[in-house]
Amino acid sequence: MSTPDLTAIQPGQRLEPPARSEQWLRAARRARLLSWLSLAWMGAEGGIAVAAGIMAGSIALIGFGIDSAIEGLASVVIVWRFTGSRLLSHAAEIRAQKLVAIQFFLLAPYVTVEAIHRLVTAEQPETSWLGIGLTASSLVGMPILGIAKRRLADKLGSVATRGEGTQNLLCAYLAGAVLVGLLGNTFLGLWWLDPVAALAIAAVAVKEGRESWRGEGCCSTC
Repeated sequence: MSTPDLTAIQPGQRLEPPARSEQWLRAARRARLLSWLSLAWMGAEGGIAVAAGIMAGSIALIGFGIDSAIEGLASVVIVWRFTGSRLLSHAAEIRAQKLVAIQFFLLAPYVTVEAIHRLVTAEQPETSWLGIGLTASSLVGMPILGIAKRRLADKLGSVATRGEGTQNLLCAYLAGAVLVGLLGNTFLGLWWLDPVAALAIAAVAVKEGRESWRGEGCCSTC
């Protein structure tokens, strides 16, 4: 079924609601289900990562935990988007798209300031085996969720859903960066890898937030 190109809509232009086909509705229900799953995962992951980061003094691990909490908020937005009368609402889609985009920007300032502070003061994080295990699990699981959501986004014509899927993929990238920092510090004493990984997190979050706000890449190939 063809879906409207939401990125091509001009301000004030009316959009006819998409056909209420069973295929589209099935994809919407699946997107909502995946968002509930993400919400449970992100809640647990965020709490564990922040606690482990505080204990180890790892700004990258704390930033990873905050990012998980932000991703949880994005999942709440998608559940809201595909519930009740908002299911076929273009206005709800645009609102959800903006809310998801804003959440990309919430992470960057805190992580950037803390990472620069750690580089300047040369504060060295301690080993966190809990953090290593947590980031390794996210490196495996998050791409599965992210790719599934982005494929559903193409079927639904939903920039918001694609943005949430991108956040899951971003979580995997961040998990990889944090894991490299934690392992480098543990086995090689390369403490600076931790704040450098945190700065990479902030940069990618800003880039993805800008693209999501502009509604870019809604129906591109995963």
